[in-house]
Amino acid sequence: MTVSPPAPRTTGEDVVDLYLRHIGSGRAVMGRVMGGMAEIGSEGPWIHADDGRRFLNFGGYGVFLLGHRHPAVVEAVHRQIDTHPLASRVFLEPVAARAAKALATHTPPGLDFVHFVNSGAEATEAALKLARAHGRTAVITTRRGFHGKTLGALSVTANDTYQDPFRPLLPDVTQVDHDDPAGLEQALAAHRDRAVVILEPVQGEGGVRIPRPGYLRRVVELCRTYGALLVVDEIQTGMGRLGTWWGVDAEDVRPDIMLVGKGLSGGVVPIAAMVATAEAYDPFGRDPYLHTSTFGASPIACAAALATVTAMEREDTVARAAALGARVLDGVRKICAPYQGGLVREVRGRGLLIGIEFTKEQAVGDLLLEMIGRGVLVNHSLNATRVLRLTPPAVVDDAALELFLTTFTEGLRSTAARIPV
Repeated sequence: MTVSPPAPRTTGEDVVDLYLRHIGSGRAVMGRVMGGMAEIGSEGPWIHADDGRRFLNFGGYGVFLLGHRHPAVVEAVHRQIDTHPLASRVFLEPVAARAAKALATHTPPGLDFVHFVNSGAEATEAALKLARAHGRTAVITTRRGFHGKTLGALSVTANDTYQDPFRPLLPDVTQVDHDDPAGLEQALAAHRDRAVVILEPVQGEGGVRIPRPGYLRRVVELCRTYGALLVVDEIQTGMGRLGTWWGVDAEDVRPDIMLVGKGLSGGVVPIAAMVATAEAYDPFGRDPYLHTSTFGASPIACAAALATVTAMEREDTVARAAALGARVLDGVRKICAPYQGGLVREVRGRGLLIGIEFTKEQAVGDLLLEMIGRGVLVNHSLNATRVLRLTPPAVVDDAALELFLTTFTEGLRSTAARIPV
């Protein structure tokens, strides 16, 4: 794929100044720390900066499983722009219907009804409202879980740093530990027949926390026993990120409601979805005006989603993510082995969601800057400050993988030399 022509030249310092004056000093300062570059182009696993450099994107928070500007997704979006990008919302809109069918083809059996929204946080809000329509007003969430930062979503994102400035949040929210069925059962027993449980199959922002085998199956059993609705947040873990279509596939379980996002966009147009069983979806299905959005299920976004699912089917993206993820995880573990028990506490991952937990928080920021300085982008974890997170695309080839592993080796060596343990 060719690189798009650069936008009219704006220096990195110009962009920093614009951020200072119109977006915020905090983001401007972060931009300076990262080197002051502005990103102006992308393709495949690469991002291009205004200073002429390119960066291998092993970050992106789970959005770019297909890489940047996947040709099939871009073509579908261009075609939709040229015909009908936004709908009147008076008539039926066929692209949304076809995208819903395509997505439901791959969801766990019974999760057939799709409510498209614009972001993962909106999907969380829709799920919480749908649960309330069923009388489930008590919410049980997991510590270190991340479900978004709008007011309802923030209420179930268990991190005081983000919650405290906005209290009071939703009432009757209980936090339990992830991968703790006993704690969950205690909370459910206190809210019999009026609870909704929301959790991630693998905690992403929580530091790539992978539960023990059997956990999700036990969660389903407990929800059925105590009359609770179960919402599984697959916004980051779904759409092939874990080397399976969904995180719940590992234990072949079906929630009442599932949240989809990030990868659904194809890395081109933002879109997310709440997917539900017929029984769970019924209040929204009967009254189409109960929960609406002007731009939700827009033709342009649904064209991207439809093209994304089609491209994943054609290119066997899920299997590619599983195979590539195994290679990345093996390589990272070998590189980290000399530092295990010292600077590195643990390396864990599934598919193309990989976390490196350090014994010192400083190591995450230091290594992140080392990697950027060498041309590779990685993530930090919002709810686990000692965890560096990797979310590479499935389109990484052998040369790019070797570049990452070499860069990671050099960056970790440099970081370890500066941080005493």
